[in-house]
Parts: sequence; structure tokens; C-alpha cells
Amino acid sequence: MILEKAKWVIRTEAEGLLAMAERIGSDFEAAVDLILTSKGRVVVSGMGKSGLVGQKIASTMASTGTPAFFLHPAEGIHGDLGMIMTGDVVIAISNSGETEEVLRILPVIKRLGAHLISMSGNPASTLARRSDVFLDISVGEEACPLGLAPTASTTATLAMGDALAVALLVKRGFRAEDFAIFHPGGSLGKKLLLQVEDIMHGGEAIPLVSEDVLMKDALFVITAKGLGVTGVTGEGGALRGVITDGDLRRALEKGYDILGKRAAEIMKLNPKRIMRHELAAAALQIMERSSITSLFVFENEQAGVPCGIIHLHDILKAGIA
Repeated sequence: MILEKAKWVIRTEAEGLLAMAERIGSDFEAAVDLILTSKGRVVVSGMGKSGLVGQKIASTMASTGTPAFFLHPAEGIHGDLGMIMTGDVVIAISNSGETEEVLRILPVIKRLGAHLISMSGNPASTLARRSDVFLDISVGEEACPLGLAPTASTTATLAMGDALAVALLVKRGFRAEDFAIFHPGGSLGKKLLLQVEDIMHGGEAIPLVSEDVLMKDALFVITAKGLGVTGVTGEGGALRGVITDGDLRRALEKGYDILGKRAAEIMKLNPKRIMRHELAAAALQIMERSSITSLFVFENEQAGVPCGIIHLHDILKAGIA
């Protein structure tokens, strides 16, 4: 019984979204154009559940290149309407279109020289009639047995807000790099901003041996540098191969006498590499794809001499994974 009711709720909300998608047309394009051509910010306002959804819409817009904030209409009529400036676009949300607190701020919005976009489930409402652009968020029924709790209608409102934010993002040519600027904290910002050169080991910390070095000396370098690997260089310091502590361990387990051999006899040729200006997240992808824990870093594609090394632990410590 409970599972069937849960499925009914989800289906009801999904049907409301699909119906709304079929209705989207010129009014939606007009709303997007109004926001794009305005010289101000987007101010989202709504009471109750509509207000909570409005806060999310404002937050999504702000993080995707459209300056936006939420204004509580009840606070607005007690002084906060001073936040609205000439040239702003107000998105007022009310499913009924007759919410008292929302209607009371409409005259002031017009007086301040701001534009009004309404989101309502009632095209004949006061809010819809007074707006410059009306967006229809009506649903056939609420996903509530009593038909009272805002459910499908709030989902539709949220989806309409997301549609606006994404349409604006596309129109503005907003890029992942721009998104990262607004999300400098947390793993998301680090994935989009942190470059290999920011966390790589360079200079004397790079584990390198020449191809003529005996393996007992190469083992010392691997241990001393603490990265579980050493690069093997040839003429001019160009990287030719790599030896990991795993290679040594597996060879010793098989009883091979390798400590007296030269590094060139043991190394694996053509090690994976990455450029210093690439994202650290890209280094992680290469490591995961190749089942390795480190990459030698180069200044550019043509360079043969490594300028650094990045280890999986460096990426994990940076909070990227």
C-alpha cells in the first residue's frame, strides 16, 4: 500500500512536469530575453513553500552566471523592498496568484522601475495579469490524497526555475571555468580549478635515476623520495622509463636477482605523462584508467625532461577525489 502510494506521488509529479514541458513557448523565451537584457539583478520572491523553492531558484541562478537573490515578501513590505533597484527583474512566485504578501509588493516593484515575471498556476490571477511576463506552472493535481499539500506544484515551480537558469547559462556562454569561480570551496571547486602544478613535486623532490644506475641505487632513490617510484632518464635527462616499488616487489617475490642489474634492464618504457597546466582531476582520471599511482609532469607535449611528479596521495590530500 505504502509503496503504491509512493509510486503514485512520483508519477503524478512527473506527469505534471511533462505537461508543463509541452506548454513552454514564447512566454518562456520572453522571460529569458527580459533577464538577459536587464541591467540589474534577478530578485526572486514568494511565500511559504513557494518562497523555499524561490530561494533555491535564486541560488541556482547566482551560481550559474545570473546575479540573483531572494527577497521575502513579508520582509519586503517592512523595509526590504529597498533591495530592489531600477532595472532589476523580479520573479514573483505564487501558485494561486493571489498570495496577499506577494500582491502587496507589486505596486512598489513597478514604482521602482523593475520588471516583473510571475510564476503561477492560475493564468487569470491578479499576479499573472499584473506581470510583464507570465510563466504557467499549473499542474493537473497535487500529489497529495487530500489535494491540499503543495507537492506537484512546487516540483513544477522548481523545474521552471531550473529551466530558466539553464537557458540563461547557455545564452551567456557560461563555462565550467566560470562555474568554478563561484564554487572555490569544496571538492567541486578544486576539481575545476586546481592544476597539476599546484600540487606536484618539483626540483630535488623528483625521483630520477640514469639508465646506467644499478638497481640497488635506484631502490635507494625510490625509498628516499617516498613516492614509490623513480623515473629513468637517458641522454640529456629525458625520461625513458619508470620503475615502481611494485615492480621490485614482484620481481623479488619470484626470486629474481635484480639488485645488480642496471635500471635500463628493469624499467617499463613510455610511462604515462601529463602537462603541468592540466587539471589535477585529469591526472586522477589517467591514474584510475591506467591503474597507476603517479605521473611524471612535463612543461609541454614536446618536453622530454620532466619538471615534476604528481602522486595519487597528493590528489587525495587536496580533496579532489
